[in-house]
This record gives sequence, C-alpha cells and structure tokens, in this order.
Amino acid sequence: MNGLHLIADMYRCTCTADLLCDQRKLEKLCVEACVNAGLTPLGTYFHQFMDENGNKAGVTGNVVLAESHLAIHTWPENNGVTLDVYVCNYSRDNSERARQTFNEVTSALSPGEIASREVIRGEINAVMVAAE
Repeated sequence: MNGLHLIADMYRCTCTADLLCDQRKLEKLCVEACVNAGLTPLGTYFHQFMDENGNKAGVTGNVVLAESHLAIHTWPENNGVTLDVYVCNYSRDNSERARQTFNEVTSALSPGEIASREVIRGEINAVMVAAE
C-alpha cells in the first residue's frame, strides 16, 4: 500500500471557462498529463453536469491508472477545482510521476490560490486504528 496521495483545493482558477465546464476538454487534459508523466491510464469516467437551463456546468471525473488514480471535480460557478492524484509505489517509485501529473493539471487550471498537501500512504509506523 506504499504510495503518494497529492490533494488540492484550487480557488479562483483563471483558465478558460470551458476547461472547467467541458467534460471532453478536462478529460483530455487529465489523461494527457498522466501519459506525459509516464503513468498508465487504464480507463476514464467523466460526467458532464448541466445547469437548470441546459448549459454545461461542472465536471467530475476519474482516470483509473495502473498505478492508482486521478480524480477531479470542478465548480465553474466559483472557479473552483478539487484534484487528487494517488499513485502506488509497489514495483517502482511513482512519486515524481504523480507530482508531474499534478503540476501539469494545476498549471493548466491556473488557480489564484491553492491549498494542497502530500500524504504518504501505507507507512507501517503511521497511527493505526484497529478494526473491531
């Protein structure tokens, strides 16, 4: 279970509005960022939300990777995005690949402010909660 989980909340994104509203454009960005970093997409699922007038609204999507996943959710009404990139480091260290993917997507979205963190997953010395 050893891996790296990158998590971000992005505010005031200044990318083009269609990147936050158009499922195909956002999916293309996410898949290409994974491939450019050397990760292995196995499949995607992206959903296009529509507003009450039938116009494109936010998008939620996942890229399933051989190494784990990328998940993204957009709120174009306030130019917000949440992004998770999680990679397993079982057969090789994918940490830099995850960071490259994360940075490419973040750069394209151009947030005015970002709250992000890195979580190391599967550390044996981490606080453990016993299952009952």
